[in-house]
Amino acid sequence: MKKNKNITPSFREMTTLGVFAGLCVSLTTPAIADTISNTSTQASQSNDGKKSDDTLVVQASVPSLYVPQSLSDPKFTRPLADTTRTVTVVPEKVIQEQHATTLTEAMKNIAGAGAFFAGENGNSTTGDAIYMRGVDTSNSIYVDGIRDIAAVSRDTFNISSVEVLKGPSGSDYGRSAPSGSINMITKKPQLATSIDGSLSYGSASTRRATVDYNQMINENSAFRINMMGDKGNDNTRDKVSHEKYGFAPSIAFGLDTATRLYLDYVHVHQNNTPDGGIPTIGLPGYSAPKGYSALNNSGKVNRHSFYGTDSDYDKSTTDSATMRFEHDISDVTTIRNTTRWAQTSQKYLMTAVMGGASNIQTNNSSNVNDWTWSRLANTRDSVNKILTNQTNLTTKFQTGTVKHDISTGIEFTHESQTIRGLNTLSPPAVNIYHPDSSILVGGLSRNGADAHGTTDTFGIYAFDTLQLTDKFEINGGARVDSYHTEYNSSTACGGTGRGAVACTAGVSKGTPIKTVDASKSGNLFNWKAGALYHLTEQGNVYVNYGVAQQPPGGNNFQLTASSTATKTANSTDFKPQKAATAEVGTKWNLMDSRLLLTAALFRTDIKNEVEQDSSTKEYSQVGRKRVEGYELTVSGDITDNWHALAGYTLQNAKVSEGSAVNNDGSKYLSYTPRHAFTAWTTYQITPELVAGAGARYVGSMHRGTDGAVGTPNTIDHYWVADAMAGYKVNRNLDLQLNVYNLFDKHYVQSINKSGYRYHPGAERSWMLTANVHF
Repeated sequence: MKKNKNITPSFREMTTLGVFAGLCVSLTTPAIADTISNTSTQASQSNDGKKSDDTLVVQASVPSLYVPQSLSDPKFTRPLADTTRTVTVVPEKVIQEQHATTLTEAMKNIAGAGAFFAGENGNSTTGDAIYMRGVDTSNSIYVDGIRDIAAVSRDTFNISSVEVLKGPSGSDYGRSAPSGSINMITKKPQLATSIDGSLSYGSASTRRATVDYNQMINENSAFRINMMGDKGNDNTRDKVSHEKYGFAPSIAFGLDTATRLYLDYVHVHQNNTPDGGIPTIGLPGYSAPKGYSALNNSGKVNRHSFYGTDSDYDKSTTDSATMRFEHDISDVTTIRNTTRWAQTSQKYLMTAVMGGASNIQTNNSSNVNDWTWSRLANTRDSVNKILTNQTNLTTKFQTGTVKHDISTGIEFTHESQTIRGLNTLSPPAVNIYHPDSSILVGGLSRNGADAHGTTDTFGIYAFDTLQLTDKFEINGGARVDSYHTEYNSSTACGGTGRGAVACTAGVSKGTPIKTVDASKSGNLFNWKAGALYHLTEQGNVYVNYGVAQQPPGGNNFQLTASSTATKTANSTDFKPQKAATAEVGTKWNLMDSRLLLTAALFRTDIKNEVEQDSSTKEYSQVGRKRVEGYELTVSGDITDNWHALAGYTLQNAKVSEGSAVNNDGSKYLSYTPRHAFTAWTTYQITPELVAGAGARYVGSMHRGTDGAVGTPNTIDHYWVADAMAGYKVNRNLDLQLNVYNLFDKHYVQSINKSGYRYHPGAERSWMLTANVHF
């Protein structure tokens, strides 16, 4: 039951009128069976029961829970329907209906984006490794507009929406991936008192509980805390499990006044058993190495088999503290200042199989059931930190007949990453078809080696939208970033294997010897420009052009000195990678702004890619890539009871100049489906009963190349369907059942660069949730 005792009568009356219905909806997580409807109030009748002659009737449309009216980041001042970019918002309503507990799961609502890459040979990716428009976008994930690049899985318990912008975001956030940006919006205190909670149980003994408690302190202050506990096993993979908890308290002062202060803190701890994947033996395209042809007819390995060890683990801790101050200088001018400190520490041991011919042992048997593959222990001990202060000013004014919508600001940011070297572990070989993971390989200890990188950035930006007429507007802006990156690494002398350094006279074994000491400074100038024409009050057409840049070390803080023989994209004498995107599209805001339809044609050109000359073996930045295609999206309410979020994309992602990046020698970019479709829809059957369903199509994809032969060059396309049903027991309780992979489709979710290993898609599973609201 909602308690609003301290809300003034005038505010209650306006809420009844529905003027602030959108705010009321956002106060708490809505019940599954809430019905979206128009609200109206009428003047009271006279004592004789007749309506007064001066009756006033006011109607206000309740905003759709599926499509917001605007983006949360103040850098974007225009309504979502008038933003000249391809934007998809995954709202809290959809996250709740799908029971999407991680960012990777929420991103399944974005056509063509996903965790398709499983890492290098022997080394698996961890966390939210999102590919989008042909590019790894993991370094362009933001929380409330502030960079968050840790390689961990992000939970959604404190997230109200996920805003995905495709195309270069360099003018918005500085250095970034050419594919776009992913911005997670956190929950904030509201002027209400409410408790929302959930208790879930599902396949593989997965248990999850969340609490969202919002307490109105007085007319202008509120406190909110979100808490989460989650533990369970993987339904598809033996011994793969997760265990995590988190809490996020926040307090706000000055709500509904001209001056507001928000203080937020987030703590998340995870203790998981990581998954190194399974061999691709038996998949289409697999061919056994010479001398081991028996593997060609031995069939696929059991997709449930675990090839790690009992020593494997993945532990991480994330802490983040944020202070945001806002002041309305006038009705149209607001200044905001945000300070955040955040730190993520991660330590893991992940064991994966190696698939080359030299890694296979027959053990003097002709029976493949006796054959083994060698294992490789991947380890990490890292800490990522960020300290930033950002100031933004938004304002509106008019010069003559031209209306201006301004957003400008400055940012100071210090980021760092430290990776500690760990002792080498040598896990024993594992049986290919009957793996035994019940072994211990010892603990990890630091060996004296380390790598440390920092980037200091000062950025300044300004954007303006000029409304030249009621129908025509242009927009543009620029951002300048001055950055300085330093990177140094050391190796403990006396070690063995790749990168080992011999101890010089008088230097004891294990002493750190510096191997890299490099720095890079420069300025990045990114800009964007667009124009929009309103065909009608509901529809428009637009064009947009923007650029983004990624300097050496921009995504991982690592640099290679220019004198190094083998250069990489992180060599200090190389220029930033540069991307430019042109887009033309149309947006239609229908059903009283509750249904948004969009269509866009796009082309992204990426240059300054590092290439090695096959004859001279010299490295240079002559490579170019191009991603072009179109996107269609629909989000919102088709009727009062029928809601949908859907998208389709066709993307031609190719190398336009330079060497092929795929194992089959084609020019297609890796881990990028040409066709992709996603849809989620719900229907309110009765006031108590709601049903929902979704489908995802991911087209076939090419994998990268690292010299491996005989492994699949591509992974097949697939369809996956999900479903849900919700029943409102009463005003305080509703039940929700989710079924994932409804038809139990077997598919390859991701494949590693060499093609020796892959991660199978999750099998059919279910989750039953009880949601309570008070």
